[in-house]
Amino acid sequence: MPAVTEISRTYDAIIVGGGHNGLVAAAYLARAGRSVLVLERLARTGGAAVSTRPFAGVDARLSRYSYLVSLLPRKIVRDLGLDFRVRGRTISSYTPVERDGRPTGLLVGGGERRIREAFERLTGGKTEYRAWQRFYGMTGRVAERVFPTLTEPLPTREELRRRVDDETVWRMLFEEPIGVAIEENFTDDLVRGVVLTDALIGTFADAHDASLRQNRCFLYHVIGGGTGAWDVPVGGMGALTDALAAAARSAGAVLATGHEAVRVETDGRAAEVAYRTADTEGVAAARHVLVGASPQELATLTGDPAPEPAEGAQLKVNMLLRRLPRLRDTAVDPREAFSGTFHIAEGYEQLATAHAQAAAGRLPSAPPSEIYCHSLTDRTILGRDLAERGYQTLTLFGLHTPARLFGADNDAVRDELLTSTLAQLDAHLAEPIADCLALDADGRPCIEAKTPLDLERDLRLPGGNIFHRDLSWPYAQDGTGRWGVETRHANVLLCGAGAVRGGGVSGVPGHNAAMAVLEQA
Repeated sequence: MPAVTEISRTYDAIIVGGGHNGLVAAAYLARAGRSVLVLERLARTGGAAVSTRPFAGVDARLSRYSYLVSLLPRKIVRDLGLDFRVRGRTISSYTPVERDGRPTGLLVGGGERRIREAFERLTGGKTEYRAWQRFYGMTGRVAERVFPTLTEPLPTREELRRRVDDETVWRMLFEEPIGVAIEENFTDDLVRGVVLTDALIGTFADAHDASLRQNRCFLYHVIGGGTGAWDVPVGGMGALTDALAAAARSAGAVLATGHEAVRVETDGRAAEVAYRTADTEGVAAARHVLVGASPQELATLTGDPAPEPAEGAQLKVNMLLRRLPRLRDTAVDPREAFSGTFHIAEGYEQLATAHAQAAAGRLPSAPPSEIYCHSLTDRTILGRDLAERGYQTLTLFGLHTPARLFGADNDAVRDELLTSTLAQLDAHLAEPIADCLALDADGRPCIEAKTPLDLERDLRLPGGNIFHRDLSWPYAQDGTGRWGVETRHANVLLCGAGAVRGGGVSGVPGHNAAMAVLEQA
């Protein structure tokens, strides 16, 4: 996508950052008749929600960073007329384990009967499945009530509590560490671990962390779409941001890639944004500035005091395989196991141990991770030749690896962590994953890994934090403003993941920042 070189002097709104949230805001404002300029530092829009061909000479377009969709409201897709689709996964998850010297596991999906039988096979009884039904029945009712509020003005805490209308669930999710509810409802260690994982994606916390950051992470993972389902973006994540860029551009927004914003000056009524390119510098003026970058970057741009440092805690690995590996648990088809979320070393006690080791400054001895295969649900990301030959993609997301662990030698620690993470996967396979990896045009295995420090370098995610900072409760608190996007400057809004109700691929902060602008007109 070529950079735009002709930029007008004045706009109604300037948006800093062309990630998916910035593009959502641009599209809404441009469709409302506002003149809009998007300044994107990188050579293309999309931010972390992009599809790329990471392996030389290989025609596979992988969702390189973010990879599944749950929190994107259908309202945004409809409002903006996006040519974008998702597909549901028939299997929710598979978690392998060895018990009594034999490989087994828990497959969640394929209908109620199969799920019930899978629980009975693992636990030897009906109790855990009944507890699972009750627990996710409760979270499902919360999802139905809370998800629609994300694109409305922020409710107060009491308003949201009344909307949830269940004091037991409110206590479980909003007041007590999620570990309490998990331990009260489930007894099997593996089942407890599967439940807890939704509280730990990109979040370095223990099940009983008093800050409740794990509860906030869990809440956002179970309310998506009003159901909690996590879907596969057809064409990869880049299909969403390409559609958003097209919608914004067709409505009249100017998308200037290769343009880095370096300063924002405002008196609360009018603002100027200074920017630079590889060849020049410039300034554009606007009534409103919307910042899709992190709160740390916003502070740098405006000269305000910086917020508390953020820290990411994940390993992202992309792989291309010649074929799926066989499993030690022969009762499960690999095509089903990998089409959902494949949990590795994520028993409840394993997760607690991994967190304690990382908190003590050591890599987890058994790194927890989860994997899924995009190409089992959506073959369009593979070139025809690869698809016909049965190639598959694998995405791995590792937990409990905070950025602090990589500071001494990012490359060496990355290699060590990747080796031990794949060893945990291999423990449940009938053949090493390395034997299944495809080779690129130079004969190298098709595998790449990204640490928090890599994400900070490549995408300017503060500390590699995929949410820009700790997730927030989806209700108003002191200083959050009407939409949760407001800053100390009346005409400067935060439209990125660090806004209240930000995080994940949702477009919610972009929508809400645009609504805040349109209300001020």
